[in-house]
Amino acid sequence: MDNTSRRTLLKAGGATLGAGAFARSIAPITEWTADLSVDAFLQRHYKELTRDEMDVVLRRLEAETVEEYGVSVSIDDPRPTPGVSFGYALNLSICIGCRKCAEACHVENNHDRATHNSYIRVLEMKKGTVDLELGRVDYDHPVPDPDHFYMPVQCHHCDNAPCIKVCPVEATWQEADGIVVVDYNWCIGCRYCEAACPYHARRFNWAKPVVPPEEINPDQAYLSNRVRPQGVMEKCTFCLHRTRNGRLPACLEACPTGARVFGDLNDPDSEIRWVLANKRVFVLKEDLGTRPRFFYYFDG
Repeated sequence: MDNTSRRTLLKAGGATLGAGAFARSIAPITEWTADLSVDAFLQRHYKELTRDEMDVVLRRLEAETVEEYGVSVSIDDPRPTPGVSFGYALNLSICIGCRKCAEACHVENNHDRATHNSYIRVLEMKKGTVDLELGRVDYDHPVPDPDHFYMPVQCHHCDNAPCIKVCPVEATWQEADGIVVVDYNWCIGCRYCEAACPYHARRFNWAKPVVPPEEINPDQAYLSNRVRPQGVMEKCTFCLHRTRNGRLPACLEACPTGARVFGDLNDPDSEIRWVLANKRVFVLKEDLGTRPRFFYYFDG
């Protein structure tokens, strides 16, 4: 099916039949996941929503969170700041593989507790190689190990992102500040983007996330860390609910060695611009032409 997609056709059916009749007609479809309401299914694409319509969506999602998890949250929709272009850099010389960044991501982004999911994988790599396929994520010995170095990998927010190109319903795109986002209410869970990502940076919600109410982070955003429904793709968003409001990503704040640098690539006085100009910088899989906004560097 072309870009008019099954979802678009079904939404058109709702306009033809009327909301009541259409709700009954799609009952089998909404049973695919208990998280999918008729209102959510009929919701227009993020880019088509007016500010007032988005406000209605946000209040609905807040009410659903109270109903499903028993906790009050604040879900916002911060937009890109004009002229800002985000980038991230990581110093491999001082990363010790402690995984505190992955743990902070897990907590900040309301991941399912049982799977201990995170948008960050920390690879233990033999010194002298950067072959991701040889990296281990399951190491369980004290770190750092003198024969290895450690490479955290997450979404690289590529300017030429293959994940965006393969999405059949345009549920993922790059925003003006460089952040690649996913509209969880529009995603159909086909997982094409997961297959296309050369950095293994996307996650699929096989089951409804289980998060104890007292552990839910109430500071949420529509395109970021709100509790995702079952059956959709998700990924790192550079903590846009934080960074678009002048704060730093949770993973950066958790790093005990200061290995992470985040900032505005358009600001000539920013720390990340200094790193890119003065350090030995490289990107993963440069030959693929994805043009990542996530950089690695070494001291010296």
